[in-house]
Parts: sequence; structure tokens; C-alpha cells
Amino acid sequence: MKLSDWEAPGPYRIVFSTRLGGVSEGPFASLNLGLLTEDEPGRVLENRRLLCEAAGADGATAAMARQVHGAAVLEAEPRGILAPALHPECDGLWTDRPGRALAVVTADCFPIALWRDEGVPGLAVLHAGWKGLLAGIVEAGVRALGAGRLAAVVGPGIGACCYEVGEEVAAPYRVRFGAEVVRGRALDLRACTELALRAAGCGRVEHAHRCTACEPELFFSHRRDGGRTGRQGVIAYVA
Repeated sequence: MKLSDWEAPGPYRIVFSTRLGGVSEGPFASLNLGLLTEDEPGRVLENRRLLCEAAGADGATAAMARQVHGAAVLEAEPRGILAPALHPECDGLWTDRPGRALAVVTADCFPIALWRDEGVPGLAVLHAGWKGLLAGIVEAGVRALGAGRLAAVVGPGIGACCYEVGEEVAAPYRVRFGAEVVRGRALDLRACTELALRAAGCGRVEHAHRCTACEPELFFSHRRDGGRTGRQGVIAYVA
């Protein structure tokens, strides 16, 4: 299994997955974490178990979201991710409970881990695509963790090298983030994510600089694969 274990300071474990190391086959090979795909559910659940084991996370009390490309961030409930469960509709989760693992899945959108850099430990994971970013998912994540010094890491997602958009998307991004984030038809969603984090009060922003569309051997990509693909993601917890 190939994972990116982000070394966050303090009592945090933050792990970004790739597509490698699971049991799924075909277009979902091999570590597909998304149940809302055409993959066999049993394989997806086994992939989640393997990821939790590798990350040292308790999958039985972990939390996920039913992602809807919005801006809701909810406190995590221990519904578990190793069996089918009714997860809340939101695009972010937060917790200050030690050992309560949080996960979101992506296939071009950006997974974000956001944590308190001082005071009582607490963290959030966010799913940030173009709709959610404009809707305020970053600001909602910052509000959920409250006042104080925050830091974040932005995981693998589609780069400006591969992300062409129409004017209906480009125009509101120019208004919100400035003309420089759109070059021709290419939108730099990673740059926009950092700008949103800093504007919301996040003092330190780090990046896992990988483009999901450019690296088919490592990542699933909704755009590159025409929608029939798996999901990687982030899993994080207060240790």
C-alpha cells in the first residue's frame, strides 16, 4: 500500500491514500474507498479496512460524510466506515475526541486536513471541489474549529495543468480570487484553496503537490477516467 503520511506537528495523524494497495479490480483497481461507485461493495469495505489498519485508525468508530459538494461541516459521529452506514450529508467533519478518525474521499477535488496549532487538539477534514470552495467549505471548517491558530495541509487533487473550465465557472472564480487564478481555460483550484484558507485565518498551509489527473498509476481521476473510477482520500485523527 502506498500512502502519504503527513507529519503534522502535535498529536495528529494525517494520511492521504493513493489507488495502490487494495483488492478492487478493473477501473477501480485497487484501493477504491468509494461505495457510491460501480465497484463491488465488499471490496470497497475491505479496502477501507486495509487503509484503517495501515493508518492505525479505528474503522469501527470512524466517521465519513455523504458528500454533496456543499459547505456543511458537522461534528463527527462514530458510525463506522467498515460496513454500510447512513452518513450525514456534508462535505466536512470535525472532532476534538482522541482516536475518532475522520475520512473524506476524492477523485480530483482536494482533500484538506485542518487542525488546531495551539490549545485543545482538534481537527477537521474537508472535501473541496469547485462548487464547495465557492459555497464556503473552507470557511465553515475554520469556524468549526473555533478561534485560535490553525494550520492545514491540502492533499492531491487536479492541477491547473489538467483542469479546464467554462466561463460559468471561471467568472465567479475571477471575482472571488482574482484574475490570476484562471489562465485561458485553466483554473488553478489548488491556489484558490490556499487563498481561501489564508483569508479564513489559517496561518500555515502546506501541500501534497500531486495532480490526480496526471498520474493514472497513483490516483483515480473523475475527469481523466470519464467518471467511471474509484476514490482515494484522507483519513486523520487526534492521536
